[in-house]
Amino acid sequence: MKKHRGKPILKITDAAIDAYAEEHSIQDSDELKQLIESSDQELEYIDMLSGSLVGGLLQLLIKISGATSVLEIGTFTGYSAIKMAEALPENGAITTIEMNLRYQDLAEKHFSNSVQAPKITLLKGNAQELIDELDITFDFVYLDADKLRYQFYFDKVLPKLKSGGLLVTDNVLWDGTVLNPLEHKAQAIADFNAFVANDERVETVLLPIRDGVTLIRKK
Repeated sequence: MKKHRGKPILKITDAAIDAYAEEHSIQDSDELKQLIESSDQELEYIDMLSGSLVGGLLQLLIKISGATSVLEIGTFTGYSAIKMAEALPENGAITTIEMNLRYQDLAEKHFSNSVQAPKITLLKGNAQELIDELDITFDFVYLDADKLRYQFYFDKVLPKLKSGGLLVTDNVLWDGTVLNPLEHKAQAIADFNAFVANDERVETVLLPIRDGVTLIRKK
């Protein structure tokens, strides 16, 4: 599904600047390049794929923080899970949750062909229910799921995030529509951004990278 088909959007950064930034940042492995190509062939739109700039940021944050246990909410076709798994040490593990049946099948295929497969566990189902069943304290969480429920996921996962742990949320600018939210997803994200910015349990920085990424550190 393309996010804003037929709707005007605000271009956050110049396309040439985006290309320059990607050229001078961590590059995707051959495996991930193949996954992107495969996803593009299998789906009409792949704009939900995190992209190399966000992926590279995730990798650096995992390495800098020393994270070994990662939770991802919203797998899509598996790009970000594999990207993060590449940054984890050998004893690291990532649990990734996906509800969409088509995306489950594609991610499962990509994981089965990945050298990172031993680090990745795919949970199939509704994250709203599955998060409660996880008896794990995570070092790092990546949230890239249903935009209407970002605050719900945040409240669910924060108790399972260690003190000092990081929670990264994607698409927090929603193509700039949060500046003047006229539809329900833009409004939900704008409300979430305001909520976490004023939540005293965490420290946040919203970065205008790609479609907006918020770094949230639990105190």
